[in-house]
Amino acid sequence: MTKKVKRSILYLILVLIALTQLFPLYWLVTFSLKSNIEIFGANVIGLPQEWRWDNYIEAFTTGGIFRYFMNSVLYSLVTVVMTGLLSAMAGYALTRMHWKFRALVFGIFTLGIMIPTQAALLPLFQVLDKLGLKGGYLGLMIPYTVFAIPMSIMILTGFYKGIPKEMEEAAYIDGCGVFRCFASIIIPIIKPALATASIFTFLNTWNELMFANTLVDSDKFRTLPVGIMSFAGQYSTDWGLIGAGMVIATLPTILIYFLLSNQVQESLVAGAVKG
Repeated sequence: MTKKVKRSILYLILVLIALTQLFPLYWLVTFSLKSNIEIFGANVIGLPQEWRWDNYIEAFTTGGIFRYFMNSVLYSLVTVVMTGLLSAMAGYALTRMHWKFRALVFGIFTLGIMIPTQAALLPLFQVLDKLGLKGGYLGLMIPYTVFAIPMSIMILTGFYKGIPKEMEEAAYIDGCGVFRCFASIIIPIIKPALATASIFTFLNTWNELMFANTLVDSDKFRTLPVGIMSFAGQYSTDWGLIGAGMVIATLPTILIYFLLSNQVQESLVAGAVKG
């Protein structure tokens, strides 16, 4: 078999894989532009016979999708910033400083990864209710940040261990303090690992449903997944409207992929090498 034939076979396999990955997105977009009759009729995967752009208009006007979208943006951004800041400082203290209970604290953070969120849901509900935080923005931001920190610390500690200590020692000799050394030297070095942790945190927060559906009662504080779920009626459901909401919810993740695809790859490779 010639080299040209092998390359053609490889390209064919890659095209088939790409089409397989893109088909769910195609189906979702066409799904959002159909009526219930088409969705449950013979035209399941074909193009819409009547392009119902009204589904998107209705999602923004009567469905309140814009409010849910902005709430999800707020929750995700605050969680990413707080998790990145706290994890970066905690990981630095756990790997670069020597103190008595360092191993114990690191074990507690590691244990946080193993605890299922379902097991913590009821105690968390009761604690937030007694503190008067349930049902508002803080009632979701705090759990999102707390549950995102352990994984971020695991990613960052592996990266910290690969940084030569001589860099910090040279900075200390020049009169640089701990905080200035951390901000001026360490933070720029750990950007790839911080990007990895931030991307995972954003995706997990953006797509989270269980906490948002349990800890939020008011329509004012709902996230996008909960808002889309509320489109389902008790007796009848406009599935095209739900499809439009799902497309809107998917757009930020696709946009992040196109804008940060190189950064995602570099950060994952860098984090693996440093770890």
